[in-house]
Amino acid sequence: MGKPTGFMEIPREKVAWKHPKDRITSFLEFQVEHDLQARQDQGARCMDCGVPFCQSNYGCPIHNLIPEWNDLIYQGRWEEAYYRLRKTNNFPEFTGRVCPAPCETACVLGINEPAVTIKDNEAAIIDRAYENGLVIPRVPKIRTGKKIAVIGSGPAGLSAADELNQAGHSVTVFERADRIGGLLMYGIPNMKLDKKLVDKRTRLMAQEGVTFKTGATIGGNIKIQHVLDQFDAILLSTGSTRPRDLQVPGRDLEGIHFAMDFLTLNTKSYLDSRFEDGNYLSAKGKKVIVIGGGDTGNDCIGTSVRHGARSVVNFELLPEPPSGRTAEFPWPTYPRVLKSDYGHQEAEHQVGAGPRQWSITTKEFLGDGKRKLNGVKTVRVQWKKEPGERPTFSEIPGSEETWEADLVFLAMGFLGPETSLLDQLGVEQDGRQNVKAEYGKYRTNHPKIFAAGDCRRGQSLVVWAINEGRGAAREIDTALMGWSNLLG
Repeated sequence: MGKPTGFMEIPREKVAWKHPKDRITSFLEFQVEHDLQARQDQGARCMDCGVPFCQSNYGCPIHNLIPEWNDLIYQGRWEEAYYRLRKTNNFPEFTGRVCPAPCETACVLGINEPAVTIKDNEAAIIDRAYENGLVIPRVPKIRTGKKIAVIGSGPAGLSAADELNQAGHSVTVFERADRIGGLLMYGIPNMKLDKKLVDKRTRLMAQEGVTFKTGATIGGNIKIQHVLDQFDAILLSTGSTRPRDLQVPGRDLEGIHFAMDFLTLNTKSYLDSRFEDGNYLSAKGKKVIVIGGGDTGNDCIGTSVRHGARSVVNFELLPEPPSGRTAEFPWPTYPRVLKSDYGHQEAEHQVGAGPRQWSITTKEFLGDGKRKLNGVKTVRVQWKKEPGERPTFSEIPGSEETWEADLVFLAMGFLGPETSLLDQLGVEQDGRQNVKAEYGKYRTNHPKIFAAGDCRRGQSLVVWAINEGRGAAREIDTALMGWSNLLG
C-alpha cells in the first residue's frame, strides 16, 4: 500500500496548527491543511506491512480500511478513497478531528519510525469529499414500515440512526437539548470541532429521512408509554453524563463548577450570540484551576485562555508520563505518554510556563469569608506499584501548598448515565450503574429496548460510540427483520 519506498523517503508531517497567539482570539478551528501533493506524500508513507494492525482491535474500533484509502490518497484517487472511508465510518469529519488515533499507535511503521498520519489523512478525505460535492443525501428506496426511537443524539445515537435509516426503517432521534449532536455539539469546543460540521451532517441525515426532535425529554415532556407504544424498537444512547465530584471541605463555595457545565454554556452562548447574551461562565481576568487532565481538562484550559483568564493551572493526580513507550505499554497497545495538546500550548504561551502540575491532590477549597472561592489547598503525592497490584499513592509530608483561585473546573471524568429514565423504563444496570446489555448484542432486559455507547460501556471515545451505534443498529435490524446486511 502506498509508495513501496515512501516510508523510507518521506518524513511524517502532521497537519500544521496556527501559532497560539494567532488562534487564542478565536473559537474557529485552527488546523492548516497541507497542499494536495504534501497530503498525497503522507498517504505514500503507508507501507505494505502485511498485517495492518491499524485496523485491528488494537487500532481502529470501527475497522476503517486504512491501508486501502491511504493508497488511494497516494494515487490521487480521492473519490474512491471517500467511498472506502464511508463504508466503515459514518462520521469521519468528527473522528478525523477529535479521535486520539489509536490507529496510529498501532501502525506497524510506528514500531521504529514515526507512524503514518492516519487521522489527518482521514480528515483530508472527508473534507475534500464535501468540497467536491460527493457527500450527498442517500435516500432509501424501500421502507420497511418499522419505526425506531433513538434517545440521545451523540455519536452512538447518530451512527445507529444513520445505519437504521439506510436499512429502510423510519427513525426518530429524541434530544433533550436545543441542538442535535450531544457530546459532539456541546461537549467539545468549537475550535476543536466546528459545529457547522455537526449541523451539516445532521441536515444531510434529515434529508435522507431521519426525524430529529430537540427539546424532547423522554419521561418529561414526552411520555415514556407513548414511545413504548409508538415504536417497534428503542435505542438508549444517552451517554455517560454524571460527572465525578470532589467532596472536600469548601466544595459548596461559589466559583466551583463541573467542566461540562462550563463547556456547554460556553458553546451555547457562542452559537446563540457570539457571547453577547452573557449566558456563560466567563474566565476573563480570573485565576483558573482545572482539576483533572484528559481531553475535557484540556478543553477547559483552551476555553479559559480564549476568555482572557489571568492564569490557568491544571492539577493531575497521576505522575507525569514518559515521553515515549515503556515496557508497560508495548507496541501495538495504546500508550500513556506525555502529550502537549492545544490548550497546554496556549496556556504556556500566555503565562510562559506549562499549566500542568503532576502528582497533586486537592485537600480543601478556601473561601473569602463571603462564600466565594479564593484558593485551593493541595498536597503532593507519591505513587507506588507492586508487581501484580494496582498503583497506589500516599501523601508526601510537608508538601502542602495553597493556590490562589477565582474559578475551579472539575474535569475528573464521568460515573455513568443519569438513572431517572432507566428507572422509569425498568432497565437493569450493571455493577458500575451503566445500562446492562452485552457488548455485541446490545439488548437490555426489556424486549424492545437496546443500549449503545457511553451509557452502556461507560465513558469512552467518540470512535467507540460509533462502533457501538453501528453494532446496535445491526442487532435492531436483525431483531425486526430476522436478518441484516448492515456491517455493524
